[in-house]
Amino acid sequence: MIWVILAILAILIIVVIANIKVVPQSFAVVIERLGAYHNTWGTGLHVKIPFIERIAKKISLKEQVVDFPPQPVITKDNVTMQIDTVVYFQITDPKLYTYGVEHPMQAIEVLTATTLRNIIGELELDQTLTSRDLINSRMRAILDEATDPWGIKVNRVELKNILPPREIQDAMEKQMKAERERREQILIAEGEKRAAILTAEGRKESAILTAEAEKQAAILRAEAIKEAKIREAEGESEALLKIQQAKATGIRMLNESAPSERVLLLQSYEAFAKAADGKATKIIIPSEIQSLGGLALSLKEIAEDEERKLAEKKK
Repeated sequence: MIWVILAILAILIIVVIANIKVVPQSFAVVIERLGAYHNTWGTGLHVKIPFIERIAKKISLKEQVVDFPPQPVITKDNVTMQIDTVVYFQITDPKLYTYGVEHPMQAIEVLTATTLRNIIGELELDQTLTSRDLINSRMRAILDEATDPWGIKVNRVELKNILPPREIQDAMEKQMKAERERREQILIAEGEKRAAILTAEGRKESAILTAEAEKQAAILRAEAIKEAKIREAEGESEALLKIQQAKATGIRMLNESAPSERVLLLQSYEAFAKAADGKATKIIIPSEIQSLGGLALSLKEIAEDEERKLAEKKK
């Protein structure tokens, strides 16, 4: 009996441990009791009743990405193309996701293909190729509303690739090539125009700088000539001033020495002699020095008397 009891206890412990569950972060567990929905477990430690409750589904609450294969669609202008889409969704209600639809991913794929055909069927080829954002937003709104009863929220829908027929692709490539060549020619022409403008501006700037340099050089030469003339005039003025100062000083010294009349006459004679040494053909003798002849005769007589006196003394 003891071994039987121990065995029963061991079985009970194993069963209890087996029914202890830990739900990790960003997950939810749907629990059924006797085949009917009972509860949804969130993150944490949980224990279910053995043989009565069971885990119906473990669901990830993270945002999920599903990439659907290309779907054939026809545009308004009857062009068939292949478009594959990428859907970003998140499960917001585990109960609705578990019991709302049998195969949620397959249902989303079919719904996406149907919605894409309806939207593309209203657009022409050019609009389809240039209206990705419009198509994405319209598909997201339609899919989000349609999947709400399934407990799914569609966050984004992206058109991954748009593949038109081969002949249209060739025509598009030729058109793009022609457009690139046209833009290249425009860029070359703009570059040449810009280069010509820069060259003309450079020549203009060079001419302006040359004219400015010549102008500055002329101004400097004129200022140098002006400065030289000013210095020359200042030198002549200073020389005349010194001459006049010298004359004034000589007159002042002459006045201070009180010369006799004979000395003044002698100075006048010297001045007249210097004038006579010149190249003038006419000399006007002032009346003051006309008596110099008599003065010279008197001096001669005085000198002869002195010689006689000296001769008599020697005898």
